[in-house]
Amino acid sequence: MGSIFKAPSPPSPPPLPPVQPLPEPPAAVAAEISSEDKEAIAKEQAAVERRRKGRKSTILTSNLTPEAEEEIKKKTLLGG
Repeated sequence: MGSIFKAPSPPSPPPLPPVQPLPEPPAAVAAEISSEDKEAIAKEQAAVERRRKGRKSTILTSNLTPEAEEEIKKKTLLGG
């Protein structure tokens, strides 16, 4: 059913502020890193990879062999 009066339209949003240019990236710092720091970074990255691999290995998914499936289906004294 129509109404006699139209609903007022919402006001238009304010214009967006101008986009600021991105700051310049820092100069190459790879030359400033000492060999000790590089070794520490490499050890830290290796530790992260080890933890990531360890977490993945906890997800146990494997195909059960027929013998293993039979062991699972054995009846127990609890009536299962």
